[in-house]
Amino acid sequence: MELTYTKVGDYYIPDLALGDDAECEIGTYGRMRLKFLEEHHHGTYTSLLLTGKLWKHLADIDATCHEYMDFLIPAMAKQEGVTEALKAKNQIEWIGKINNIHNRAREIILNQFVYS
Repeated sequence: MELTYTKVGDYYIPDLALGDDAECEIGTYGRMRLKFLEEHHHGTYTSLLLTGKLWKHLADIDATCHEYMDFLIPAMAKQEGVTEALKAKNQIEWIGKINNIHNRAREIILNQFVYS
């Protein structure tokens, strides 16, 4: 990689520009990962930022988390017997169990992908 410089007054300033990766869309998990890297792993954050890989990394983390949530919630619901029959029979109980499953799945994902 060749750096070019622009002379400003008596100083030479490197011509740095962000790549097209800065336009990747990130969601909740990507933003959480960004905050975690900024606060707790500043070296990794800086390295990803300077190499132009930060936004792609955040988008990948976000996509992986959503895919895993889409897999994990139905699997946990099936394992625990939370079915449409239960939903038809007792909606309040079904909502409580689904919320419990959702919260546990979210904790799993946060620990495995966002805060690791």
